[in-house]
Amino acid sequence: MAVVFRTQIREHRGPPVEPFPSGRGPKLNVHVVFTSAERTATALELAGKLARDLGARVAVLVAQVVPYPLPLESPPVPIEFTERALLRMVGDEEVETAIEVRLCRDSEESIREALPPESVVVMGGRRRWWSIREWVLAWRLRRDGHHVIYADSSHSL
Repeated sequence: MAVVFRTQIREHRGPPVEPFPSGRGPKLNVHVVFTSAERTATALELAGKLARDLGARVAVLVAQVVPYPLPLESPPVPIEFTERALLRMVGDEEVETAIEVRLCRDSEESIREALPPESVVVMGGRRRWWSIREWVLAWRLRRDGHHVIYADSSHSL
């Protein structure tokens, strides 16, 4: 298993960022959008199964919001802390995994701009308690043409 870290600082729209060097390995990525530790762990489990079955890679996308009083390059939680926490989450995965932490002002915009067209996206949550923010993000991602898969964290896989 290879884990790749990529940190992006984004404030404006731009082209999607490829989480893996092109021409290396499989072409399909299964994207996991970080929502919370528990929900993302569930999404990673499902994404790992999908990636193994499809011969794909897993790309974890984290939009870390930096409040306006701080410079965009100085998040309140150090990027290294976030990366270490995610590395523990993906440590047991048997598939190639990339972790992309994006420092931003608007998490939804950052996630939407990071995904290549027609991405396979896995989001974790509880069916009955999915927050309105996560529901709206999933709806907008579907509207953008992405294939969103829901991983229910209230049941183990």
